[in-house]
Amino acid sequence: MSLETVVLEHVPSSYKVYLALFRNVRNSGFLHQQLLARNADFEYAFIDASTIVSRVHLLSAVFKAVNNSVNGALKTPNVHSETVVSLSASNNISEAYRRFGVSPSTTDLFVVKITFPSDSSPAPALADAISQHLKDNVEGDIVPPTDETISSISDVKAIRKNYKLNGLAWLDTIKDEVVKREEIEKLVLSVVTGRFVLGGSVFTTVLGAS
Repeated sequence: MSLETVVLEHVPSSYKVYLALFRNVRNSGFLHQQLLARNADFEYAFIDASTIVSRVHLLSAVFKAVNNSVNGALKTPNVHSETVVSLSASNNISEAYRRFGVSPSTTDLFVVKITFPSDSSPAPALADAISQHLKDNVEGDIVPPTDETISSISDVKAIRKNYKLNGLAWLDTIKDEVVKREEIEKLVLSVVTGRFVLGGSVFTTVLGAS
């Protein structure tokens, strides 16, 4: 399987970020149960891919979570739960997982794994071990996590609801669906990053995204 290593600039090199996107997931209920059981073997950010509008959207949340970890400012138990909460407009963990996390009905799934040395884990898992663990435990088809793939998965109605964008009548006056999606992405990123952005340009350098 193909596990992508994501380069985040402006964070310590000891932090490693791995990303995988699965389609047609058949055991999301099992994965959800591991999360509820707080099974340490499944310490990942499991994110329903239909709630993501672009790579920059997802990686902005990852960057925010990693940055909070580096600075000792986590608002949640670990960097993976912080990633899920960083997608949300609020700091309510339960609400963030309900809106963005894996559920038994999830069919398209982003998996984010963030590793770094710690007192409890001085030698973090390497990419090969992570890849094998996902291969053994996620029943689905791994696909490239590109914007093109994400676009085919995104549930725009759900995304607008999650970010309270349904009251913006001007969005519905945009007839070009590509332009409308770009405007939605800008608004979503302004929530995730806490600032206004233009086409995600604020974070493209930080994330090493194109």
